Amino acid sequence: MTQPVRHVVVIGNGMVGARFAEEVARRDPAGRRLRLTVVGAEDHPAYNRVLLPGVVAGTYGPDDITLPFPESDAVTLRTGTAATALDTAGRRVRLDDGTDLDYDELVLATGARASFPPVTGVAAADGTPEPGVTALRDMADCHRVRALARPGAPVVVLGGGVLGLEAARALAERGVRVSVVESSPWIMRRQIDQPAAGILAECYKALGITVHSWRVAARWIPGTGLELDDGRVLAGDALVVTAGVRGNVELAKDAGLEVEHGVVVDDTLTTSDPRVHAIGDCAQHAGGGAGLVQPGWEQAAVLADLLTGTALESRYSGARPVTRLKAEGIELTAMGDTGADDTAETVTISDPYGRRYAKLSVREGRVAGAVLLGFPDAAATVAQLYDTGAPVPTDRLALIQGRPQPDAGPDQGAGAADPVVCRCNAVTRGQLESAWLDGSRTRDAIAEATRATTGCGGCVRDVNTLLAGWDDTSPAPVG
Repeated sequence: MTQPVRHVVVIGNGMVGARFAEEVARRDPAGRRLRLTVVGAEDHPAYNRVLLPGVVAGTYGPDDITLPFPESDAVTLRTGTAATALDTAGRRVRLDDGTDLDYDELVLATGARASFPPVTGVAAADGTPEPGVTALRDMADCHRVRALARPGAPVVVLGGGVLGLEAARALAERGVRVSVVESSPWIMRRQIDQPAAGILAECYKALGITVHSWRVAARWIPGTGLELDDGRVLAGDALVVTAGVRGNVELAKDAGLEVEHGVVVDDTLTTSDPRVHAIGDCAQHAGGGAGLVQPGWEQAAVLADLLTGTALESRYSGARPVTRLKAEGIELTAMGDTGADDTAETVTISDPYGRRYAKLSVREGRVAGAVLLGFPDAAATVAQLYDTGAPVPTDRLALIQGRPQPDAGPDQGAGAADPVVCRCNAVTRGQLESAWLDGSRTRDAIAEATRATTGCGGCVRDVNTLLAGWDDTSPAPVG
C-alpha cells in the first residue's frame, strides 16, 4: 500500500528557505516522500541578499542574483503572501490572504530584519525609517539606496561592520561621497583586531571614504546629515543603516515556541515543538550560525536529510565562519580567534605603508584564527587549513606570505588534496575541474553546474583565476 506523501510548509522564501526547497528536490526529485509549499512575503523570486551591495554598485543586476528554485510538481511557491499565525496543536498556518495551510512538518525560515538604533530622526515609533533613511537588507532597500544616492552627493553609512563597509565601497563605486560611522573603537570589531582595522581604514581613506570610529550618532537631520556625539555634523543626503539585525521570531513566539534572541533549535534543527523546525537567521543554535550564508545552507541540507529520510544520522554541529570582505580593491579574510594568550603561537606582519596586515594564531599545531589583509594567496591556504583542521607547517611566516611549504607532511597533503574553493557551497577544485571538462567554460556555467560563486561571492576571484588558467588547456592535476 502506498504511503501518503507528507506535506511540509516552509515559511520564508529567502536564501535559506529557497535552498531548503532545492535540497529537498535533490533528495526527492519525484516528490514521493514530501510535498512542499513555500510561502514568501516578497513578490519576486528568492535572491542572494549578500550580493545586494554589488547591485548598488552596478556590478550585478537584480536578475543576476536570483537564486534557483526547483521546477517540480511537488513544490509549490506562493509569493507575495505572508504567514500571520501558527496553530501548532492543529498543525495549521494562517496566511494574510485569509487562507490556511495544514502541515505535517513546518519549517521556519523567516530570516531577520534590519535593526534601527534609537537615534533621533532615524526611525518612527513603528520602526519604519524616516525620510532619507534606509537599510540594505532586501531588494526594496537596494532600490531605495540607488534612488537616494546620487553621484557626487554625500551619504553616511551608519555601522562599520562587514555589510556597512561593503555598502560604503559600493556607493563609492557609484561616485558617491561616503562617510562611515562606527560606535565601536574600530571597524569590523567582531572579526579583526585594532591594528588590522587601522590599516583597513587607511585602505578606505585611499578610496575617498572617511571612517569615523568610536563615534556615536546623536541625530539624523533630513536634508543636512548626521550629527555625532561630539557635535560634528557629517553631510548626508541619505543615511544607510547597517547597524545589525533582529530575527523574525514573532510567529514562533506567539505560537508558544521557545524563543530567546532566535527560535531555539537543537542539532536536528527542531524547536520546542517536535513538528516545527527553524533554519537560517531566525534560528538560534548553541553552535551559532545566524547571520551567515554558509551555516544557513548547511542547516538547510541537514534538515532536508532528516525530513526526506535520506540521512537520519545528519546533524548540525555549529558554525566555523570565515569572513571575506567583498569590497573592490580590498582583499580581507578573517577567521576564528586571533586573541594572543599563553596557549597560542602568533605570527604578525604589519605593513601600514603597503596597506597589508597578517596575523596567524596557532593552537596545538592547528589554525585557531587568522586575519589576512592584502594576502589573498595565503588566505585561501590558511582557510583550507582552518576548515580541515590539518597541521600547520612549521614555517608560519612563509605560510602567511603565501610561499611554498617544503615541509608539508602527509597529513597536510591529504587535507589539501582537493581544496575547497567555494566554502559556502562546499565546492572543491576537483568538482570545478570536472565541470570544466564537462563543458562549463564560463563562470555562469560553472555556477549552474556546481553552485560555486552563488553564495557570499568571496570565491569569484579564485574561480575566475582557475578558469583563466584552464582556458584552451587541460586543468592541472589537483593537489
